[in-house]
Amino acid sequence: MSKYTKLLSNTAILGAGTFISKVLVFLLMPLYTLLLSTEQFGTADILTQTANLLIPLAALGISDGLFRFALDTKGESRKEVFTTALSVVVIGILPLAAIIQLLRLVDIYDGYVWLILFYICAANLHLVCANYLRACDKTKAFALQGIVNTVLTILLNILFLVVLDLGVLGYVLSVAVADTVITVAIFFICRLYRDISFKREEKGLLARMLKFSIPYIPTTMMWMITSASDRFIVTAFSGAAENGLYAAAYKLPTLISLAGGVFIEAWQFSSVSDAEPEERAKFFGTVYRNYMGIMFMGTSVLIAGSKILTTLLLADSYFSSWKYVPVLAIAMIFSAFSAFMGSVYFLEKRSMRSFVTASVGALTNIVLNFALIPSFGAMGAAVATAISYMVAFVIRAIDTAKYLKFSLCIPRLVINTVLIIAQTVLMLLDLPNFTHRVIIQLAIVAIFAIYNGREIFSTVIGIIKKILGKNSKNI
Repeated sequence: MSKYTKLLSNTAILGAGTFISKVLVFLLMPLYTLLLSTEQFGTADILTQTANLLIPLAALGISDGLFRFALDTKGESRKEVFTTALSVVVIGILPLAAIIQLLRLVDIYDGYVWLILFYICAANLHLVCANYLRACDKTKAFALQGIVNTVLTILLNILFLVVLDLGVLGYVLSVAVADTVITVAIFFICRLYRDISFKREEKGLLARMLKFSIPYIPTTMMWMITSASDRFIVTAFSGAAENGLYAAAYKLPTLISLAGGVFIEAWQFSSVSDAEPEERAKFFGTVYRNYMGIMFMGTSVLIAGSKILTTLLLADSYFSSWKYVPVLAIAMIFSAFSAFMGSVYFLEKRSMRSFVTASVGALTNIVLNFALIPSFGAMGAAVATAISYMVAFVIRAIDTAKYLKFSLCIPRLVINTVLIIAQTVLMLLDLPNFTHRVIIQLAIVAIFAIYNGREIFSTVIGIIKKILGKNSKNI
């Protein structure tokens, strides 16, 4: 199987599992916005964002080390990698339980500290088991557990929010309980208990894993700060209700990051290879060029349909949040590009460089948040997020060239970026004539499809020809 075919195969399998499962949760937005007020939704968002910030800290970022080191090992060595990662997560629960009590000093966390602790522990155990499946190339099992986890989350949402009317508690608890159940299921059904090994054949394994993983703690936290600091600042300056609107709007563009995330999960397999530098650079360049085109086309469609999606997926009281969607969509596309550049650091095991570049993005975001949110509210937060992801991408694009130089297609990138910003501005102008609005947006979507589609089509045809050529030789 060629590297392109393997990449497409893994992307399709993970897409069938991860993306579809996430879309199912996404479709629950009408339920969330119907049963939770904007203030309740804002509070629930703060709780989950806080937990997500602490997840990598609680486990020393070990899930990233598990995946990367398990890719390079087999047999007993791979088992030792899994055992080491699992031990770090379990041992880390006690200090986490003590430190997290400091949250009681903040009013918004009153009564929810235990819930955040449960959420973090469940998430980390799930991450270790799921990442181990992925590293063992069990992509079908990985995708299936994602679907089952989502279905379970949906059922628990219905139970906790509709039947038991638990409000904020039910919203957060459903995710933690689902993670716990699916982790137990993976552990026994996939027989991961057979991969627990306390043989210390590799000296210094923990130290090497932590050397790789620990920089990912602040890296992940920096990305979380970039995506979540605006929620806290919006709440501080404008209240939980406006943060509820902003958080609801944020959910729609996450379709872009979800699609990008699925691809990156598959890409990490293909990027780690023994190919010559020149061949690897060509591979990266081809994949990046097509990835960029697909992401811009998808983002254009999302921006054009932002009002319609808001109407269909959110309750009437949340409709005004549509205006944040186009700007946040731009943020998500550059977040996806930054993640692609991060795969170079992952390949080269340069996790510290990943941290430094993510820190610049986070710092930019915080500065812009304090500069824009007091005057422009949640829209200032959206603009700050978009700019910070752009800055992070540019810095990573420059920095990763030290390790792997491939074509960034700068003219195409600039043209696409200018066009997507123009589309966003036209959407936010909200022209009074409905027909004119529709025609303009459809025209821009068509331009994106024509401009980027030809390149993608050409690449696909080339891959098909290579596959058919190899098959004909084997006959």
